Order: sequence, then structure tokens, then C-alpha cells
Amino acid sequence: MAELILTVLGITGGVVVTFLLMRRAGSAAPETFTSVAIAERIRSVGRLVGLDVNAKEIATTTKGWSWMPPLLLSQARVAMIFHFEKQYSVDLARLRQDDVREVAPGHFRITLPPIEGSLRLTDLEPYDIQAGRVLGLLDIIQVNAATQKDLMRRAQDQAASLFTSNDARYQSEARASVQRHLKALL
Repeated sequence: MAELILTVLGITGGVVVTFLLMRRAGSAAPETFTSVAIAERIRSVGRLVGLDVNAKEIATTTKGWSWMPPLLLSQARVAMIFHFEKQYSVDLARLRQDDVREVAPGHFRITLPPIEGSLRLTDLEPYDIQAGRVLGLLDIIQVNAATQKDLMRRAQDQAASLFTSNDARYQSEARASVQRHLKALL
């Protein structure tokens, strides 16, 4: 019986020492980074930017059963910080000769194309990524690459809705700004 206890303790001790050594060696493992440019597009544009809106938003999405108590089963969660930039501009390259009319000597009326908004995601920071766990111990809802991608996409859509809800106000501010810029130029 004593031999069995010593064997179990020896195996357990060996597993613990191996785990600790692997954990220490794993943190010092070399990291590599590879980057490949897939596409590049360079073009000349003539845009008059009327409004530049920058926003930083934290969005959280969850996957799992919310009716379960968190001690019994926690939900998988991804919280991301999104940095967005939306520019409202007029494409001056689309102006034609017919769009500029002289209404009086030295005074012109310009008919501008509609204001366009372009939304860009400038930065993305993971804030909190947790798998769904049973009793806080066993991962049931894994946050693998596919799940993380889906949760991140939903969080990005949720964060981008800020611009959708305020789009009319931003467009009117951009329109007023473009008019001020053109008056200053002419």
C-alpha cells in the first residue's frame, strides 16, 4: 500500500514539475511574425473633407445560455475596443463643367455631388476574451478562431451602429462645413 501511495505521489510530483518547467519554458519561446502584402491600391483623389468623426467604442458579445447561473455555466464572451474613423466628403473629381455657373460677374454657383461617408476601422484591441465554463473549471463553449471571428464581427457591427444612428446629423454638419470651405476658397 505504501508503494502505491509513493508511486502516485511520484507521478503527481513529476506532472507538477513538468507543468511548471513547460510553463516557464513556454513564456521564453521565440515568437515569429510574418506579414505579406496582398493588395495595394494607389490613386489620385480630389476630395473635400467636410467632417472627420473619430470614435472609440467598447463592444461586448456573448455566446451561451444567459438563463443559466454564472456559477454553474458562464457564457463565452469577447469584449473588443474599436477605433473608428468616418469621413464625410465631396468628390470634387466628379464635378463637370455644367456644375459651375456664373450667376454674376465674379460670383459662381457650384452644384456639388452628394456627400459620401466612408467608415474605416483604424484599430482593434481585444479587451476581454473568455470561454464558457462549467463550474468555472471546464471549458464547454470554446473560443476558437471561428467563434472568436463571429463574436468579433458581431461586436464590430454593434460598434458601427453608433455612426448609423447619428448619420443624418453628421451629414448636415459635413454639408455646412463644405459650404464654409468653398466660400473661403472662392
